[in-house]
Amino acid sequence: QVQLVESGGGLVQAGGSLRLSCAASGRTFSSYTLGWFRQAPGKEREFVAAISWSGGSTTTADSVKGRFTISRDNAKNTLYLQMNSLKPEDTAVYHCNTRPARMTWGQGTQVTVSS
Repeated sequence: QVQLVESGGGLVQAGGSLRLSCAASGRTFSSYTLGWFRQAPGKEREFVAAISWSGGSTTTADSVKGRFTISRDNAKNTLYLQMNSLKPEDTAVYHCNTRPARMTWGQGTQVTVSS
């Protein structure tokens, strides 16, 4: 059974940075397109960014374009999200999964951006 464990969240002031990590255990996901998703209180989960299996192609949501960068290390079975110039509206629980989502969702990591 695959387990996804997100980490790296926290409380940061607007304009600050965080780096999220997603480690997979139980199965390698090196052949999958992977993505980051987020869910703010009272809202639906939304797409943030995705990266192809090789890391050669990425896509990001317009709301985070130019501020967030997705990357991966297949040797470590780990996915990353570098978040810069954070805004209060980035506050959410961040999750990783394949894209489209095929694995059981993990608990996510909370990101809180204060104004």
